[in-house]
Parts: sequence; structure tokens; C-alpha cells
Amino acid sequence: MTNNALSAARSIERPTQAAMLQRDPAVHAFWTENRDLFVDAWKQWEANESELSNQLDNSLYDTSLRNTIELAWQDPGKEAEVKSLWKEVFPGVYEAQFFNPGQLATLRNYLKHVADAGIPLRPPYGISLNRGGAMLDKRSEGYLAAPDFQAFYQDLMNRYMRPVARLLFPDIMGYDSQTFGFSIQWQPETDTSLRAHTDASSVTLNINLNLPGEEFSGSGVRFFDNASRQVSELTFAPGTALIHHGSVPHESMPITEGERSNLVLWLYGESGQVARPGNEQKMVDAKERWTVPSAQNDAFAPF
Repeated sequence: MTNNALSAARSIERPTQAAMLQRDPAVHAFWTENRDLFVDAWKQWEANESELSNQLDNSLYDTSLRNTIELAWQDPGKEAEVKSLWKEVFPGVYEAQFFNPGQLATLRNYLKHVADAGIPLRPPYGISLNRGGAMLDKRSEGYLAAPDFQAFYQDLMNRYMRPVARLLFPDIMGYDSQTFGFSIQWQPETDTSLRAHTDASSVTLNINLNLPGEEFSGSGVRFFDNASRQVSELTFAPGTALIHHGSVPHESMPITEGERSNLVLWLYGESGQVARPGNEQKMVDAKERWTVPSAQNDAFAPF
């Protein structure tokens, strides 16, 4: 790691926003050619911000979720206590308190410092025209490579999201070895909505990062049930999460006031394979659900 990686990353000429949104080939070259530089820069930045990164621990999680998850890892036979925390709020869509609302300011403060770090960070411009947020998984170009954040992210995916997803959606077993994630920010008249779509995931976890009292108008998530033709627009409170198959059609409605901040996390199989409706469900015992897949991370990125 070079001593001047941080200053070099901060001074490098960046692609224009228009070039990024248009997926110009030069943008791909920019991220590829400077990948090692940016990884080193994030290491240096984190060393300078150790007080921030040291706060990325399991105290951020809702107490009931954290305690039942830890109990299930020790004794998978207790997994029903985890499942009981998740309420079905629409056919195939479940909601639970995921992060502790009182601790959300810690995570949001960290992400604000990340945004202000001056290191090029690729926004999720595969999500409509969203210009804020960041790519979180190392398979992505321009991802948030700070080591302590990566450890927190992988712990979230491996110890929290995957076993919960397997509990609620048994058909994803075998299609959940790979991780993908990004943060997004919706602002009025800038990133207003996302039309109806399905995700290239076996399962999607969407976590609201808005702080208590940080109000916004609009920007609900509308879900569509193909079987019943039911349509419902859901909103969720600070720190709560919605989880569903990626195949469930949904859209983000226009935001009209304030801002909305989210983490969106995906699981899928190697080379982008996903569980499809009607897949044969594998019969597995509880102990198998509470394991981390042995498959190595591949290089496939949905966008």
C-alpha cells in the first residue's frame, strides 16, 4: 500500500456523471485501472477514521433480532424464534425490525463520512438514475472497500440475511451462495421513482436507514401479486426491513418531500442463477440452514 494512495485517489480525474449514466466504456476502464489504488485509499482512510469504523458492530442490530440470531447459530433448533419476528405484510413479503432505531445515527454518520471521503465511489446507476449511495460488494466496480465496513457487510449477509432468507423461502437453498449490495438515496426532483420491475436475485432485503423523526413523503414500495392481482403500497419505519423473492414485482413510488435512505441486499447463486417460482424445494434440516456456503465469490455482477 503506497503512502500517497489516499491523496492520489482524491485528486484523480473522475468520469462525468453523464458518462457513468450512459455506461461509457471509458468508465469501466476507469474503475478497472484504478481498482488497486482505490482499495489502498480506503484502507488509509479507514486507518484515519478508526473511531468511526470501530462502531460497526452488532450493537447496530435490533436487540430481539440479534439475540435470536445468535441463539440459532448456537442451536439451530431454536430458529423458530427468528422466524416469529417476521410478519407477512403482503403475499410473499415479510417485515421485521432489523436495525436498532437508536443506533441508526451511527451507521448513517459512517456513510456520511464515506460520502465526504473524496475517494471515487461508484453510485448504483443501474438503479434508474439514482446518483447517491454506493456499491457495497467487492464484486462491483468502485465499491466501498474499507476493510472494517467489508467485515460488517459480510457478517450481515452471512449471519443475518442468508439464514433468515432460507427460513422464509426454503426454495432459495442452492441459489444463495453469492452476495450483492448497494445503498441508495432518494431525493425529490432528482431520484424520484423506480418503475415496476423484478430483481435479478433469489431474495432481496430492503432496509430503511432513515432516522427516527427524519420524515419523507411518498416513496412507498408498491408490490404486485400475480396470482391474486393484489396491489399494495408499503412503507416501513426506521430500521425496519422488507424481504421477498426477487421475482416479486415491485416499484418505488415518487418521493415528494424529504429524503429516503436504504440498503438493498441480494442473494443469488453462482453466475447469477436465481430461484424461480415453482422450483422444487430441497428438504434440509435446521442445521444446514445455519451454515455459510463453501462456494467462492465469483466475479458476476448484475450491474
